[in-house]
Amino acid sequence: MILPVIMAGGSGTRLWPLSRSLYPKQFLNIVGQNTMLQETSQRIKNIKATKSLIICNSEHRFLVAEQMREVGQPVDIILEPMGRNTAPAIALAALKATKDGNDPLLLILAADHVIQNVKAFESAVEKATQYANDGQLVTFGIVADKPETGYGYIHRGEDIGDGFKVDKFVEKPDAEKAQQYIDTGEYYWNSGMFMFKASRYLEELNTHFPEILSACEPCIDGAYEDLDFIRIDEALFAKCPSESIDYAVMEKTSDAVVVPMDAGWSDIGSWSAIWDVSEKDENGNRVLGDVLTEDSKNCLVHAEDRLVSILGLEDVVVVDTKDTVLVADKSKVQNVKKLVEKLKAANREEWKIHREVYRPWGKYDSIDMGDRYQVKRITVNPGSKLSVQMHHHRAEHWVVVSGTANVTNGDKTFLVSENESTYIPIGQVHALENPGKVPLELIEVQTGSYLGEDDIVRLEDNYGRA
Repeated sequence: MILPVIMAGGSGTRLWPLSRSLYPKQFLNIVGQNTMLQETSQRIKNIKATKSLIICNSEHRFLVAEQMREVGQPVDIILEPMGRNTAPAIALAALKATKDGNDPLLLILAADHVIQNVKAFESAVEKATQYANDGQLVTFGIVADKPETGYGYIHRGEDIGDGFKVDKFVEKPDAEKAQQYIDTGEYYWNSGMFMFKASRYLEELNTHFPEILSACEPCIDGAYEDLDFIRIDEALFAKCPSESIDYAVMEKTSDAVVVPMDAGWSDIGSWSAIWDVSEKDENGNRVLGDVLTEDSKNCLVHAEDRLVSILGLEDVVVVDTKDTVLVADKSKVQNVKKLVEKLKAANREEWKIHREVYRPWGKYDSIDMGDRYQVKRITVNPGSKLSVQMHHHRAEHWVVVSGTANVTNGDKTFLVSENESTYIPIGQVHALENPGKVPLELIEVQTGSYLGEDDIVRLEDNYGRA
């Protein structure tokens, strides 16, 4: 039986400002109607497999759970306390899969890839199954159609039918070397997707990088369930070396096989990659949102919530969000991550979080801010409740715009309806709940000497954050 393992721990900095640390690209619907994580989970629905296992960062746990609920996909979710690259993450999956004496085929998938031809993807998985059942470690090599410098490559060796023995893995080349690879017809892009028996991965890991295995074993032995999640001890996992599966296992094993895949694949690693796979107008422009173009061609324009107009531009990327605008030469968008590094070094929030922030109970949008005040538009999902909490440095005034709020304010609990309000003094214990069947929307005005999100003392919480 196949166990799909979806790796959802990336940060996607090259797609800033849309993708940010606390809301990276795998949780966005950049291409298509669903998010990239949802598309990945739906892509395997015709493959005979068990319930999927998703591995993600603890900070993203509610995003994963909610997005899987939206598509009706039951999954197991392992939470990594911190990122340790792909080799340890897959080790956690393999150890969990074999804990009860089972030995499934692990189909390792990234949550942030685009695959346009699902039938070709399914065919490649079927071909890989025969090799994985025989104890081989299969990687999927993307049939390269251009000299791409943003991907690593796999050089194929002996022909073994539906696949090839792996001769070697090579790092991202320069343009001249990439063209040489394409000209030979013997190189594939390294997709970062794999298939192998759980036990075979653990055997190879023990041979080539035993420190990772010995660090991960006590993590799974001590794992425990918390709501919808499987939690790993932070102190134990922190001892694990950080390494990719390519370096830890695939480049060292003598049992690596590459199965070619020609399925319209892209890892959507840059804004130019999104332009490549998107539908365009007659001038080659890919536009999303309220956009006007004039005398412009081969541009990508993303407008989130206002009109964006471009005039006389060519090969330019414009991305407008509620709090940030990016304008870039399309040929240089691989360097967007350098802007993110500068924002991070300057201790600015824009690298990490959007103005509109999603929470397990709903979302909030910080619509205005000053030295001693902040205004938020808060949306609470039906039946959801914020934590019972208090603040040391700020007071809050809530005005209900639509729906009905069940408010705890000190020792009183009461309903607040549309056009009604309540005031919460500094230090007052309070809570907010939506008891209705429609979303609750309210305006929150915060005033005080410090308005940071870390001035929240949670006393009770439905989501385990107290």
